[in-house]
Amino acid sequence: MGFFDRISEGLTRSRDKFKESMNVLLDRGPDLDDEFWDGLEETLIVSDVGAPAAASIVGSLRDQAKRKALPDAYAVLDLLNDQIADTFAQGGEEVFGGEDAIVLFVGINGTGKTTTVGKIAKEATDGGRSVLLGSADTFRAAAIEQLEVWAERAGVEICTRERGSDPASVCYDTIERAEQTGADLVLVDTAGRLHTSADLMRELEKVVNVVRKRATMPVYTVLVTDATTGQNGLSQAREFDRALDLDGVIVTKLDGTAKGGIALAISHELGLPVLKIGVGEGIDDLKDFDARDFAKALVGDFDERG
Repeated sequence: MGFFDRISEGLTRSRDKFKESMNVLLDRGPDLDDEFWDGLEETLIVSDVGAPAAASIVGSLRDQAKRKALPDAYAVLDLLNDQIADTFAQGGEEVFGGEDAIVLFVGINGTGKTTTVGKIAKEATDGGRSVLLGSADTFRAAAIEQLEVWAERAGVEICTRERGSDPASVCYDTIERAEQTGADLVLVDTAGRLHTSADLMRELEKVVNVVRKRATMPVYTVLVTDATTGQNGLSQAREFDRALDLDGVIVTKLDGTAKGGIALAISHELGLPVLKIGVGEGIDDLKDFDARDFAKALVGDFDERG
């Protein structure tokens, strides 16, 4: 099964939810009246793409419908996939694109952060890069052990300290080791932080600032968020971005939710590129994000037979 098929399969619940709402709307007829446009916007919002993104998509489609004199709702829906794809924030290629980089992975507990770091390490190593891991989640012994397993699987070195150590010092050690070994991609796993805890977020800010000051290569801060959290994921992203000035987002667990639209909500509202998406537990189930494939998998196709 190709990766698009896996995305499509993973987003089945999200797509079914969207199509169900759209078919109810289309049952009233294909006229492009206010009721249709309001219904389309509402359907997008219910699909977790967020009110700002929904308003942007519908506004653009209304404009195109007028300019192109589109005949009915089905002609509009033919443009929906492209419009959704165009609403995602652009950029982010430099984070994992092959240039020297230190990437700090942040997020709350349970989003799949450590696993994501491990999968990216394996993919980058297989692609010929020199990778070093840093385990700055010093609060959970299980996180250190889990990352050590991934380091072994990827055949890469890992910098750790005993549980309870200062995470900023682990980052410092990791950067020093990267300079000694000539690593060109440094992946640092940080401890899960509740975005609602000011103390924990301040500590994470300190970690990020230490890395930015000490590093001689570009530093990127990437949020790993779990699609199953829906709109709560957007709240998390807002707080992490406010505190850390994020460079991108990775969305995991898209295969277990009807809330796949949250990837668009976060990307559009915060101007953050989606760097990778996860649609399963397997080592090959985390891949580079493609906005057109994602939109096609999220929305599907419509015709007059519903």
